[in-house]
Amino acid sequence: MALAVGPAPGASAQPIGVGSPPWSDLPAAEKQVLAPLAPDWNQFDPQRKQKWRGIAQRYPKMSPDEQQRVQQQMRAWAELSPDQRRAAREQYKSMNTLPPEKKQEVRQKWQEYQSLPPETKRELATKPAPGSPVRPAGPAAPPGPAGPSRSTSPASAQVPPAHPPAGAPAPAPGAKSAPL
Repeated sequence: MALAVGPAPGASAQPIGVGSPPWSDLPAAEKQVLAPLAPDWNQFDPQRKQKWRGIAQRYPKMSPDEQQRVQQQMRAWAELSPDQRRAAREQYKSMNTLPPEKKQEVRQKWQEYQSLPPETKRELATKPAPGSPVRPAGPAAPPGPAGPSRSTSPASAQVPPAHPPAGAPAPAPGAKSAPL
């Protein structure tokens, strides 16, 4: 009778709650899932590392569509500057304070926006959001690491970079999940 030595296939060599490992100490399976975050990993605080490791450990149980969504969001998150990430977290927190009916209204408007053709999204992205200050005419700002700057509001830190339809604050993509 043979005994298996080491963690079961797909299991992490180090439980989530243990320490705050540097990138080099992560199990290979977690490194593969979390690869877009590798350049920034060692600067993350322990709480953020635990959150990402939890996602990596749930990843094999996700459907292919969920896995694709997680990877897309992780890549987009990795491209944001620290200020854009902070703004996205603040935007997410403000969404959580809305009453349920307002949250549903915002989600519905976001889904409507998501179904618009790309040309319409680009057109909306060039217009200031209702209620936001009008920018002075002049040359457009050069694109930053996450694409062209559209405004100074937290909505500009959201992915995709275009803002949702009038009256809807931009929820984080996949508004059901916590900020990344």
